[in-house]
Amino acid sequence: MELLQLKYFQKVAKLEHMTKAAQELHIAQPALSQSIARLEQDLGVPLFHRQGRQIRLNSFGEAFLAKVEVALHALEEGRREIADMNGTERGRIHIATTTMARFSEMIRAYLVDYPDTNLRITQVSPEEIIPLIEAGDIDFCYTTPPIDRPGISGISLLHEEIFIAVPPGHRLADREHVTIDEIRDEPFVSMKEGSRIRTMMDQFCSRRGLTPRVVCEVDDPAAMRSFVSSGLGIAFLSACKKSDAKPLVLLPIHDGSSKRTIQLAWLEKRYLSQAAHTFRDYVKHYFTSDTEN
Repeated sequence: MELLQLKYFQKVAKLEHMTKAAQELHIAQPALSQSIARLEQDLGVPLFHRQGRQIRLNSFGEAFLAKVEVALHALEEGRREIADMNGTERGRIHIATTTMARFSEMIRAYLVDYPDTNLRITQVSPEEIIPLIEAGDIDFCYTTPPIDRPGISGISLLHEEIFIAVPPGHRLADREHVTIDEIRDEPFVSMKEGSRIRTMMDQFCSRRGLTPRVVCEVDDPAAMRSFVSSGLGIAFLSACKKSDAKPLVLLPIHDGSSKRTIQLAWLEKRYLSQAAHTFRDYVKHYFTSDTEN
C-alpha cells in the first residue's frame, strides 16, 4: 500500500467517476484503474460498486475512506509542522471570507506590520465555508453568521447592527428608530438572491413575518446605496458605525435582536503555523482596540 494509492483512492471516492478523477490527478485513466485495483487486491475486498461506467463506494470503501482521510490529514499536518520548524512555511496563511465588512482595512493594517507574510485570501459563500474549513484547506475563515459546530473554534470580532437605510428627506429620516410595521409597505432596494446581504435580509424578514416589496435588485452594494439615495426605495444595511453609510440615514430597528456577528474561526485539529498564531492574535487585538476606541 503506497501513499499515492491512498491519494488516488480519495479522489476517486470523492468524485465517484474514474475519468474525472484521472483528469484532476493528471494521470491516464488505465493507470488510475490499475492503482485502485492493486489497492483492492492488497486489502482483499472491493471498495466500489461498479455498474457499467458508474462507480460508487460500497460499505468497505466508506469505512476505508474515513481512515484514509484521517491518515492523509495527519501527514499533511506533519508536513506543515516540519516546514514551519524549518522556516519554509513561516509567513504563509490562507484565509477565506464570507464578508468584506471591515476585512480589507484590517488586512491592510496587518500587512503594514507584517509585510513579508504571504496571504492567500478567497471570498466564498456561507454555504462553502464549512466544507472548506473541515477539509483543512484554510487556516482561518472570517465569517458571518458565526459557525457553531463541533471541532471548529472561533472568536467573535464584531457585532454589527442591522439598520434601515433611507435617503435624506424620507418621511422616516428624522426618526430615532423604526418598527417593522412602519416599513411593511415601503418599496425595497435589495441585492440579488444568493448574495450575503440578500440572505441576511431574507432571514431577518422571515423571522419577523415581513415580506419586503422589492422593486429593484442589484449585484453591487454601491449600486444599492445609490438607488436608495435616489429615492427608489429603502434597504437593509449592516454597519458598525452609522458614518459608514453616509449620506444615507441609518435607522435602528426597534428590535433587540437586530444584530449580526462576525467571527474568526479555525479547525481545532489543523496545525497552525507560527505566522497563523501571530495573525490570530493580531486580529483579536485589532478589533478589541477598535471597539474600545
